[in-house]
Amino acid sequence: MTDSLAATQSVYGRWARVYDLVATAPGVQSWRRRAAETLDLLPGDTVIEMGCGTGANFPFLRNRVGANGRVVGVDLVPAMLDRARHRIARKGWENVHVARGDATQPPVATADAVLSTFLVGMLDDPGAAVRTWCDLLTADGRLTLLNAVRSDRAIAVPLNVVFRLFVRLTAPGGRGKRRSPAKTLETRWETARQAVRAETTAHVTEEFALGFVSLVGGRAVE
Repeated sequence: MTDSLAATQSVYGRWARVYDLVATAPGVQSWRRRAAETLDLLPGDTVIEMGCGTGANFPFLRNRVGANGRVVGVDLVPAMLDRARHRIARKGWENVHVARGDATQPPVATADAVLSTFLVGMLDDPGAAVRTWCDLLTADGRLTLLNAVRSDRAIAVPLNVVFRLFVRLTAPGGRGKRRSPAKTLETRWETARQAVRAETTAHVTEEFALGFVSLVGGRAVE
C-alpha cells in the first residue's frame, strides 16, 4: 500500500461519521441527485460507484435502477464501508452491494454506468483511472464525475481563501505538504476532466455552489 493510500484510509477511517453527516446534508444531496440524473440510468441497469464512501449516493442510484437493477459501491476504507452497509441494511436494499477495493483497479468487469464523487482529486493518476472506468462501460454507458474545486467566479474570490484552508486541513497529509493541496486537487481534477472529454462523447458539464463543485460526464464511445 502506498503512503497516500494509507493516509487516506487513516483520515477517512477516523472521520467516517462526520463525513456521512456532511455528505447527506440537503445542499450536498442536491448535487448527488443531479449527478445520478446525468447517468441516464434505466430500470435493470448496473451502476458502479468508485469511492462510494458511506453510500450517500446509493438512494439516488437505487431509485433509478429499481429493484431489478444493481448498485455496487467500491471503497478502500473499512469504516466508510461499515456505514454504507448499515445504510443498505436499514433500507432493506437487496440489490445494493459494497466491495472493498482500489477504485483505480476496480474489482468489477462491466457496468452500464460509473459514478465517482469527490474522489479524483485524491488519486495520483486520475487520467488513468478515468480511462479504466471508461473501459468498464457497456455500449452507450455513461460516466459522471463530481468534485470540489476553487471557484473562478468573481463573487467567490474571498471564499477561495477559506476553500484552500479547508482542503489543506482535510486532505490526507495536507498539512505537511509544501505544494498547496488545493492546487494539487485542481490539477488532478483538470486531468480527470480532460480524460473524460477524450474518452467519451455527449459531454455534460455543470457547476454548483458558486462554482466550488464541478460536474463532468460523458457517454461511452461506440
